[in-house]
Amino acid sequence: METLQTTSQQTVHAPQQTNGLPKVIVQAVTSKKQLAQFIDFPHDLYRNDENYVPELFIAQRDLLTPGKHPFHEHSKLQAFLAFRGNEIVGRIAAIDNTNHNIFNKTNDGFFGFFDCINDSEVSQALFSAATKWLKERKFSTMIGPVNFSTNETCGLLIEGFDGPPVVMMTYNYPYYVKLIEEAGLGTKITMYAWKIIPQYMNDRPFRVMTVLKERLTRRNITFRSVNLKNFDEEVKNIHAIYNSAWDKNLGFVPMTEKEFEYLAKDLKMILDPDFGIIAEENGKMVGFALAIPDINQILRKIKRGRLFPTGILKLLLGKKKINGVRVLALGVLESHRKLGIDACFYGELMKVGRAKGVAYGEGSWILETNEMMNAAMRGINADPYRTYRIYEKEI
Repeated sequence: METLQTTSQQTVHAPQQTNGLPKVIVQAVTSKKQLAQFIDFPHDLYRNDENYVPELFIAQRDLLTPGKHPFHEHSKLQAFLAFRGNEIVGRIAAIDNTNHNIFNKTNDGFFGFFDCINDSEVSQALFSAATKWLKERKFSTMIGPVNFSTNETCGLLIEGFDGPPVVMMTYNYPYYVKLIEEAGLGTKITMYAWKIIPQYMNDRPFRVMTVLKERLTRRNITFRSVNLKNFDEEVKNIHAIYNSAWDKNLGFVPMTEKEFEYLAKDLKMILDPDFGIIAEENGKMVGFALAIPDINQILRKIKRGRLFPTGILKLLLGKKKINGVRVLALGVLESHRKLGIDACFYGELMKVGRAKGVAYGEGSWILETNEMMNAAMRGINADPYRTYRIYEKEI
């Protein structure tokens, strides 16, 4: 049987409460049964929240299982479940991201997959277990929530709880802010999600794009859509751009070839090639932009993230009805920035969105310190409608 990473401390007991409730016990996840409980806990926690979107069980299982996801080839994690009596009341994962620390020359530990009832005793017990695991590995800092890094879902939602999250974005109860800050964590970075409504957009991006494209053509920079018939080669080149264009972002860690291929394989199933735009100079890729359909419109209807027996039909039949997108990535090689390529990407994505009748788009996430991207969002009348935060503390 495959098992998760084990830890020397299998069980953590919290102090007995004075109100007569059973003590909180935190257990390390070491079996397939416990992993299933870890994945399913949020479904029960959010069962009355209409904005909750369940993760697909099979995707979460593979993400968290060594031998299934390439993250585990270079790093490790330990998942924990909190029990009060026989009831699961919280979960967390402590994460050792080796590649992050090598690339950034840091000594950071991480936490992720945090979900908890509104109870400080439970959250404190979970953070104590995660902190202990990280301290045993000599880390000096705990950062999160990240699942596993900024290349995957990350950040705590702190503003904008009035609707479901878009694809590959996080969602949580507002009280998580209190629980995390009570555990001694403070703000590391704030991130924004910008909502773009086509009917409120001005036409400036299209006018600018026309002028810029003429100028860029003179230096042999052209634009095209992703070629799905040559997908493997496209992924290889986009991977190189991704690792180069984002390398100075806070907390960035390069994706390995296997990690990027794993992500690309998943995205290919929902990708509309018209929303994948590539910039080339003399036939060599220098930038790309990617918007993906907001498949959360369908996933929120799939009970407990199970594709069978009916979830797969909802997925297949609902794909064509999706009317929203998320701008997942937009990057240009440093040598080709400030030429207007990014502005052309904005214009092209909006042009495609209007043609396809897209009702909304989300640009996310964008660091609060990224003045250029935030200014670009303001310039097209986008709304900074959601705010996320990554926390940290010394341990």
